[in-house]
Amino acid sequence: MGMSDTTDRALGALTGLAVGDALGMPTQSLPRELIVRRYGDIVGGFHAAPPDHPLAAGLKAGSITDDTEQALLLARLLIENNGRIDPAELGRRLLSWENDMRARGSLDLLGPSTRSAISNLLAGQDPTETGRNGTTNGAAMRITPVGITVDVSDLGRLVQRVVAASSFSHNTGVALAGAAAVAAAVSAGIDGATVAEAVELAVAAARMARHRGYWVAGGDVAARIEWAIEFVRDSDPAQLIQRIDQVVGTSLASQESVPAAFAVFAVHADNPWLACRIAASVGGDTDTIAAMVGAMSGAVYGSTAFPGAAVHLVTTVNHLLLTPMATALLALR
Repeated sequence: MGMSDTTDRALGALTGLAVGDALGMPTQSLPRELIVRRYGDIVGGFHAAPPDHPLAAGLKAGSITDDTEQALLLARLLIENNGRIDPAELGRRLLSWENDMRARGSLDLLGPSTRSAISNLLAGQDPTETGRNGTTNGAAMRITPVGITVDVSDLGRLVQRVVAASSFSHNTGVALAGAAAVAAAVSAGIDGATVAEAVELAVAAARMARHRGYWVAGGDVAARIEWAIEFVRDSDPAQLIQRIDQVVGTSLASQESVPAAFAVFAVHADNPWLACRIAASVGGDTDTIAAMVGAMSGAVYGSTAFPGAAVHLVTTVNHLLLTPMATALLALR
């Protein structure tokens, strides 16, 4: 007996996250011009990281980065604790993950928001305070498993779970809004939503989450998602990439990279493989943007929307067992 559509979409979200992340691995933190010189206008497939890469040097083609690794770490914690997250335990696990990465010679370690939060947490600071400066997209990049475990029909509960999983490191309105948007789009996709419906729920979740956590200056994520989608609506891939690179922005800031991911998702989600390749080509934080695009489009269109050979490569290179994980996360829904 084959898997149900819902299971396939949950698997699609995890698969897309890993595929997008691996496509963006060699292009992450590079300017658009350099990506074009090395890989052409749109990245065609998986590449090993060049030896001079600032973060990924030595990683072979199809390797995932911190985006997928941290999402799977969060997934395991959710499965073990029946959908609940203990911030201190999440902090400890992320720290031991980083130590393990360092031992493997990786330079792709904890992001700035998460690292400072964990050191504050371990120094005894209250977990509601440790994430008050966390504005980057680290919460959004690892939130997909929460989207799989919580039904989008109860948006308040979804946002609550996003905050519980994120606030120790990213307790600001912009970061929580970015994470809530991605989680809501994934959750909506798993329920069978169209791309337009998923976007609408994502914007509503971002609106709700922006009042959580500490206020920091920065564009409103919900408003910027709506604006970015409108701004790129009739773009061909070349215009889409240019507009995202130059105007929407591709930095670690939640209010740039999350709207950038939604801009690609809104235009190209019906072809998740192309969507991830475009996201891997925009410059800046490409692995995270492509991981978010892959998770959202995979949730809408299912795991079979990605080429079998691409999925096989990523799961083999990284020893991923995504089907049992998708099934276990769904059981919590």
